[in-house]
Amino acid sequence: MSNPTAFISYAWESTEAQKWVKDLATKLRTDGIDVKLDQWEVVPGDQLPHFMEKSVRENDFVLIVCTLKYKEKSEKRSGGVGYEGDVMTAEVLQKSNHRKFIPIIKSGTKDTAMPSWLSGKYYIDLSDEEKYISNYSDLKATLLNSRESAPPLGKIRATPKLSASSSSKQDEEQQPPIKITGILVDEVTEPRNDGSSGSALYRIPFNLNQTPSVEWVRLFINAWDRPSRFTSMHRPGIASVHGSKIILDGTSIEEVEKYHKDTLKLAVQTANQKLSEVLLERKELAKQKEKQREQHQKILMISVNV
Repeated sequence: MSNPTAFISYAWESTEAQKWVKDLATKLRTDGIDVKLDQWEVVPGDQLPHFMEKSVRENDFVLIVCTLKYKEKSEKRSGGVGYEGDVMTAEVLQKSNHRKFIPIIKSGTKDTAMPSWLSGKYYIDLSDEEKYISNYSDLKATLLNSRESAPPLGKIRATPKLSASSSSKQDEEQQPPIKITGILVDEVTEPRNDGSSGSALYRIPFNLNQTPSVEWVRLFINAWDRPSRFTSMHRPGIASVHGSKIILDGTSIEEVEKYHKDTLKLAVQTANQKLSEVLLERKELAKQKEKQREQHQKILMISVNV
């Protein structure tokens, strides 16, 4: 396995910013990512535009360190940041390789630090020390192509045909609990940003470990709309289930991270628990009916013998 290469684009706004970027680059190189950094690569006499173009085009990834100053320079197309922005947007337009360019927030928020041409992209937030370790792990897994992938498909085995009702009940009883496996990054929609109500919000899909039953979906929607615990930012009515996906239509990645994630997990757990209780109640009711049927047959047999 060859080492992936990455170029870091950032603004020379302060000595602290340069050190932060160098520390990040050093950590990534320690973890096996061949990072190219101007602080190590450029020497007096080099053609800076040539270095920038070559770095953007020839590396596997471009890590864009977003700050308020970076956003300002990028959108004004000033200095090296502005030139790199032109090269990067041209690369995306020509090759449509969106995954190559990964925004990393060093300070500020996605709204104040990310240039408009990066709007809607899945970003890595390294501005918060408490989340740095987990979010850095997400970045490393992406660069090393070691993110969790779907398990291999099994062989289709012939099974006896069952009636629709018995098949559905048997499937529900045998299915493991529903779990969220992650956000489907490629399917996150970009906001319209046309000034209308809700135009700055996203449609965010979450992948499930399996396709849930109709009954589970009903229980989940009810649990989302009326959770036992929620924050003031909770949005009833935005959740839906399509196949093996939960869709939150009318939120943002930031809101999901800060507010909706815990409520989403709670709604899934509640639906699993309620469905388990319903299935257990059905099973007990079926046992009672079977017992009554057996007792009725015994009485009939006794009557016949008499």
